[in-house]
Amino acid sequence: MAKDTVRYPDAVVDRIDGLVEDGMFESKSEFYRFSAEYVLTLIDSDHEPETFNYDEIKSELDIDSADPEVAFGTDGGTFFLDAVITVRKHGLRSDYEAAERFIDTHYDPTDQECIILEELLGSYRESPGSGPI
Repeated sequence: MAKDTVRYPDAVVDRIDGLVEDGMFESKSEFYRFSAEYVLTLIDSDHEPETFNYDEIKSELDIDSADPEVAFGTDGGTFFLDAVITVRKHGLRSDYEAAERFIDTHYDPTDQECIILEELLGSYRESPGSGPI
């Protein structure tokens, strides 16, 4: 098993520590392994989790019954995540017209996701070359 070091904001670590203390996860490592596997299953339908007790943890957390649209506030995290990545790529390259075309062809101007993507694009315009502020 590979070892990787990742830094998290203190508030995130505090929340994870609380979940471990409450017994929801056996350790922080279990939380991190499960979380990574779970996100991979959301963005890649072919991903097969290898984490020990993955299905048991998922069942205990009652994730199957959660409505992904409510959990993510989007279409389940897949197309919207791809849209964010696309707009970000265009923004980093200062290709604002391509980003606008993408947004306009995929979203109604009054959609919540459209507004978020336009705000993201606007952050690149305000700070060219350095990304969102």
